[in-house]
Amino acid sequence: MATASVGAAVDRYPAVIIVLHWTMAGLILATIPIGWRMGDLEPGPLQDTLYHTHRSIGVTVLALAILRIVSRRTLGVPPPHPALAPWQRTLSVAVHHLLYVLFFVVPILGWAGTSAFGAPIIVWGLFELPPILPVDRPLSEILLGAHGLFSQTLAGLVILHVAGALYHALLRRDGVMQRMLFGRTG
Repeated sequence: MATASVGAAVDRYPAVIIVLHWTMAGLILATIPIGWRMGDLEPGPLQDTLYHTHRSIGVTVLALAILRIVSRRTLGVPPPHPALAPWQRTLSVAVHHLLYVLFFVVPILGWAGTSAFGAPIIVWGLFELPPILPVDRPLSEILLGAHGLFSQTLAGLVILHVAGALYHALLRRDGVMQRMLFGRTG
């Protein structure tokens, strides 16, 4: 990944990456409880709406993840914040890499599992994604089970990420979180 050049006066993320970060955060935080709830409902219009919304969010997260990778590679990102201890830097890099992997794995498993189930993926009522697998209900159960497991892993990493951000913003007050906020740094 590209990084800001050494000595450059870049201490925050580019605006495009900030917008993508917060948009994806909001979408992921919205879709997790939808995913937990939708399977518990009786079949009907509410359940259908939740499934379509959940799938639409997943497709959107996948598209935004692609944009995010492209943005990081073309615009670069600031170097690690100097306030981070070596163990914090290592943990931060590990969590970020796992988050990026899951931004792709979770929606693709959902798409594959939904395809194997035979259900349509209608994105925001605008278009339908083509299935990527033939109908195979036993395979669908495996794929959607993995989708659920990796979604829970993603939720745990989001909690860890938020806890780290709050630690730096509220306790350390070291400017780490401000790099991903709009407005002044410091």
